[in-house]
Amino acid sequence: MYRQANSPGPGMILILVLVSLGLLGLLASTRDDEVRISRWRGPASGAVLATDAGGLSGVTVAQTGLSGRGLPGTERPHGNPLRSPQTVMTQGYGVGTHAPAAVWGAIDLAIDITGDGRADPEGSWNHPIYATHYGVVKVSPNSYPAGNHIWVTNDLYRTGYAHLADFAVITGQTVAAGDLLGYMGSTGMSSGPHLDYQIWVNQNGTWANANPLDFGTLEGSP
Repeated sequence: MYRQANSPGPGMILILVLVSLGLLGLLASTRDDEVRISRWRGPASGAVLATDAGGLSGVTVAQTGLSGRGLPGTERPHGNPLRSPQTVMTQGYGVGTHAPAAVWGAIDLAIDITGDGRADPEGSWNHPIYATHYGVVKVSPNSYPAGNHIWVTNDLYRTGYAHLADFAVITGQTVAAGDLLGYMGSTGMSSGPHLDYQIWVNQNGTWANANPLDFGTLEGSP
């Protein structure tokens, strides 16, 4: 019986089939482990993010609708750390326990849930407190007179958040504007639940106290 010399026998065919199936399984496993599909579709405005270290090329943060870690313009504090239209200021800048402003300058903020213009403890206790800019966190539990206190610091600004009931961040953590820092309380030298909020500006290597009202702190509040 004539048989072509180079034709593989049944055993060889079985081996080839098994090897092929093994290679297909290896490829499928590799794809499952390594391939990741991003669902991000870019900024709503259609602006294109640059890949250079500067973060954005010829596009402002306002144009992209983005804010967050390291983006230009997020170093400067802005807005209300309570992020609530029911925010009321219970003590102003440079008065009372906030004097002298160069040392103790701050404003006290709380929540008014009844609409009478006065702070309400039941609405203020454990109200969330948010970072107002990009920076690195330093947490100080049980300090005096600030109680549970947080600094958020970058090269140009630092903000202080005092009398917290509890923390939501840890020392060394990097946060962006809008990130949760902790919860309002009455720790330290305090007569009731509120947030003591400070802003400091780096002026040629020296930290100078600034009025938080100059940074849009009560925007959107009555």
